[in-house]
Amino acid sequence: MAASEKVFKAGVKRESGWLYYLDKNCNVARSRMVRGGQRKKKTDRPEVVVKTNIDRREDGYLYFIDKQGDVSRTKMSRGGQSRRKKKRKKATKKKAKKKTTKKKAKKKATKKKAKKKTTKKKAAKKKTAKRKTTKKKTAKKKTAKKAKKKATKKKAKKKAARRR
Repeated sequence: MAASEKVFKAGVKRESGWLYYLDKNCNVARSRMVRGGQRKKKTDRPEVVVKTNIDRREDGYLYFIDKQGDVSRTKMSRGGQSRRKKKRKKATKKKAKKKTTKKKAKKKATKKKAKKKTTKKKAAKKKTAKRKTTKKKTAKKKTAKKAKKKATKKKAKKKAARRR
């Protein structure tokens, strides 16, 4: 993360329940925070705490109020993983164009990959066979439980008939 630089020393003391921010005129403003279940009152309007002498914000920078209550800015990070991936793809394409002698090695690598795929299929078949046997076992357990329930219901009916 890039280091931030102080733009204006405001020295704002923060109070709880208030949100402090820079408004569109680059002044330090605050608004009352609304909690769950509450509604914003009509009298709750943002109030300017400190007027700054910052004329306008410079492009490419993020302006914020730091822990000391001063106005600071830091360079915005642009891009991210998606841009890095695109750069890597372009670099690999350039290398592929330059090196045409590696085509034979690539063919051998594809043959090895094909062999690996067949072994993966065999492992997958074994897993499905195991799953089927476990399903059968659970089905047997369920039927046994149902039979027990039926037997207990029959016993309860017989007892009720005897009492009558």
